[in-house]
Amino acid sequence: MNDFELTRTLDEHAADRALREDVLHGLTRFPKVLPPKWFYDARGSELFEEITRLPEYYPTRAEREILLERAQEIAAVTGARTLVELGSGSSEKTRHLIDALPALEAYVPVDVSESALTGAAHALLAEHPGLRVHALLADFTKPLRLPDTPAPRLVVFLGGTIGNLLPPERAVFLKAVRAMLSPGDALLMGTDLVKEGSVLVAAYDDAQGVTAEFNRNVLAVIDRELDADFRPGDFDHVAVWNREEEWIEMRLRARSELAVKIRALDLVVPFEAGEEILTEVSAKFRREGVQKELATAGLELVQWWTDAAGRFALSLSVAHGAGPVGSGAG
Repeated sequence: MNDFELTRTLDEHAADRALREDVLHGLTRFPKVLPPKWFYDARGSELFEEITRLPEYYPTRAEREILLERAQEIAAVTGARTLVELGSGSSEKTRHLIDALPALEAYVPVDVSESALTGAAHALLAEHPGLRVHALLADFTKPLRLPDTPAPRLVVFLGGTIGNLLPPERAVFLKAVRAMLSPGDALLMGTDLVKEGSVLVAAYDDAQGVTAEFNRNVLAVIDRELDADFRPGDFDHVAVWNREEEWIEMRLRARSELAVKIRALDLVVPFEAGEEILTEVSAKFRREGVQKELATAGLELVQWWTDAAGRFALSLSVAHGAGPVGSGAG
């Protein structure tokens, strides 16, 4: 039996088309905006891994703490035979769950990077020879058709990535997740929690300047992929705590008046001195807000765990009226 299967829902030109569309629409509007997904080329992924090890950046450590402490409990509550991970990347954190799920038969990682999917799959199969991996090359923000795998399923969405979606986008996303769940299935979701603004800003504007380089890397991606002439050094990295919206905003601020040519789009983008590009929103949450958003999507919060310092939370939810977690038929 072949233990690894890959289903492609994106063609080889999908990323190029999406980048062109996002850059054209985002840099010709005011205020200018670029989606955070374009941070993550090979260099951006390396920089993010470095960020997760910085003393100021607590979310990765806090979430890992919860996973290590609660993995056995999550396994016991869900009885999952299939683990579905949205935005799986290297599947690093998921290993704690895979190790703890005694009934697990199948793992379904979902990501836009084929190299990340295949690399993670081969590493996991070497560690878990009996596991079946059915990877989906797909955009998790779009409706997904999951492969036929044993129930019950545990869908996981870790890293606080839900915070990168604006509230209307979160509503659409959570309803799409609800549509994936059958009776007995569950959603495990990571959310960064509201805390002091100074702590949050430091996490997104570290003293070593790694996050600044990560933020500017989106300009290097556009230069390479769309034959542009951004000079990343012409832009300052800015991280701001928006107290009213309760989210962090990452921006790139032009140091002087300039014009950038994006040849692949036959486009010239003017910037005033001090003009900004919004590159990321990272919402922070409170338990009551998470519970309300889940309920609006037809999901019921059944478990809530935080790290010891109360900085980050994992929530477990099920479809309204779906019966006990882990009760799905095999």
